[in-house]
This record gives sequence, C-alpha cells and structure tokens, in this order.
Amino acid sequence: MNKIKFLVVFSMLFFVSNSVLAQKKNKVPKEKNMRGYLMVYFKDDTHGLYMALSKDGYSFTDINNAKPIIAGDTIAEQKGIRDPYIYRAPDGMFYLALTDLHIYAQKAGYRTTEWERDGKQYGWGNNRGLVLMKSPDLIHWTHTVLRVDQAFPELADIGCAWAPELVYDDKKQKTMIYFTMRFGNQKDKVYYSYMNSDFTKLETAPKLLFEYPKEVAYIDADITKVGNKYHLFYVPHDGTAGVKQMISDSINTGYKYDDKWYDPEPVGCEAPTIYKRIGENKWVLIYDIYRINPHNFGFSETSDFVNFKNLGHFNEGVMKSINFSSPKHPAVIQITKKEAQKLAKNWNCEIKF
Repeated sequence: MNKIKFLVVFSMLFFVSNSVLAQKKNKVPKEKNMRGYLMVYFKDDTHGLYMALSKDGYSFTDINNAKPIIAGDTIAEQKGIRDPYIYRAPDGMFYLALTDLHIYAQKAGYRTTEWERDGKQYGWGNNRGLVLMKSPDLIHWTHTVLRVDQAFPELADIGCAWAPELVYDDKKQKTMIYFTMRFGNQKDKVYYSYMNSDFTKLETAPKLLFEYPKEVAYIDADITKVGNKYHLFYVPHDGTAGVKQMISDSINTGYKYDDKWYDPEPVGCEAPTIYKRIGENKWVLIYDIYRINPHNFGFSETSDFVNFKNLGHFNEGVMKSINFSSPKHPAVIQITKKEAQKLAKNWNCEIKF
C-alpha cells in the first residue's frame, strides 16, 4: 500500500471511529428506559448542592443524609451557590447551572460587607456570576464560573444574575440558557442567551425572553416543551409573588400573557419547575414556598397544563422528603436504574432500585 492510499484509509477509519464514538456519546435514554427521578436543591444554611433520589416521583431520599454533595465554597467565587438546575443534554452529558451567590457571606466571614457592592446602587444580592457544571455520570463534575458582567461590554453594570436554567433549542441545535437579570437596581427581568459547545461561555448577548405587562419585577422562569408547545412558568412580583404560565410555539418568542395564578398558595412562592411522571400523561409543578417557616416545597399535578391538582407540601400529603427538610429551589430529571444505582452506591444511600 503506497503512502497516499494509507493516508486515505487511515483517515476513513479515523472518521468512522469518531462517528461511532460520537453516536455512543450522543445516545440519550428514552423515557421507557427511565426508572427514577433525581432532584437537585440547595439549603440556606450551607449554600451547598444537594441531591435526592426517588423511585416513584412522590417520595425523595437525600443521597448524602442531608449533607451537601458539593460545598459551595469549592466552586463559587462568592463561596456559596443557590438555585441549582439540572439538564440532560442531547450529547448525553449532564449539565448544572447555579447562581454564584452567598447571602450570608458576611456572617460566614467570606467578606466584610453584606453584599459585594453597594445595595443602594445594585440592590439585594447583587451577584454577577453563574456556576456552570458538566458531568458524564452525575458523580464526576467539572465547573466554570461564568462572570456574566464580563461576557459583553453592555453587561458591565448589571445588578444581578440569578436562577439560570437550560433548555435545548431544536432549531439552533444549541443549549439555551435563561436567567433573571437586572441592570443596576432596576426591575428584575428574564433574559436568554446561547451557550458555547464547551458549556463555559455565552455565545450571544442576552435578550429579553418576554416582557411582563406591568412595571414589576419578574423572575425564575422555567421552560418545558410538551408536544410542539413551550410552557413557561415564572414568578411576577405582582402583589403576592406566585406562579404564572405563558405558552408559545417558539422557544424564545411569542409567549402569550395569562393572568391566572397557577399555584394554590396564600403566601409568596417562587422557583417553579416541571417534571414529567415516567410513563404517564402527568406533569408535576413544584414551587418553593419561601414565605413559610420552615421552608417547604408545594406540588401540583396536571395532564393538560390547564387544570392542576394540589398535592400539598412535602410530608403533609402524598409527597415525602424522607431524610431532609427545608429544601430550596428544586429541579428534577428522570434517570435510569443504572444511573440511580450508581449514585446511591457512590454516596452509600440505602434507597433500592
């Protein structure tokens, strides 16, 4: 075989090999292969990341006996994280996006002031960063701190970047990130951008995802694709903070305002998120009821995104938190039996799948 033929054959073999590897990497389990649920959340007292497993989507067990699996001071500039969101991407990887913020950093000795910057000028919290994490197996994670204020010149004076979430844009074939942001001490609004392939940087300058019809802050958006529709739940500070929904045919445009409140709570709640029950035409809406003490989650179930059945709070009805309490800002994904067993084994969790 001459040199040219060898190079051609070698190139073909290299291409085929990489294609096979790519196909294996990109293989994502179908819903029929899912056997459990993974919830991520955080707690105010530690500002760390927690995980809980469930076989039925009703009873959740913390995998590390209600201790953080990752401490916020190991991954965040402010030494604390909030608002975790988990997403299984089409490339087969798991992604986490979190707020880089410690609201008790002064008390914890991480800084000498209540906030990083003047609260009168930049408002409550006034963080500027997000933590981005990536894993092939839910156990081994890499992380990057994304300073949103440094991503584009026009963002240099933002007042906060909170509660990032992720969704795959089928048309662009990219991961879309969306989060709450404000400029200076103006009203909080929800913006979206697109991530680079390494999940480390914003590729596009953030744009408004939608505009609320009143001049009030609105935060904590959550997008779920059901059929050909995108259901967006969010929290406007329109009187008592609560959960509203908008629907669109497009992932980041055309959301139509609906003035209905979709949570049944009489007090303030935030951080809505949706997960689908495996093998059923049912979705569960979770919301963080931050105006009760101790903190708790509320749950409502729907089959049509119009009518919602109130399932109550953790440990006050059918929903159970087995070995943890006072969780904050959840997100839930479906996982396979193998993934659940691997997580449980790694953390010596006794839940059986």
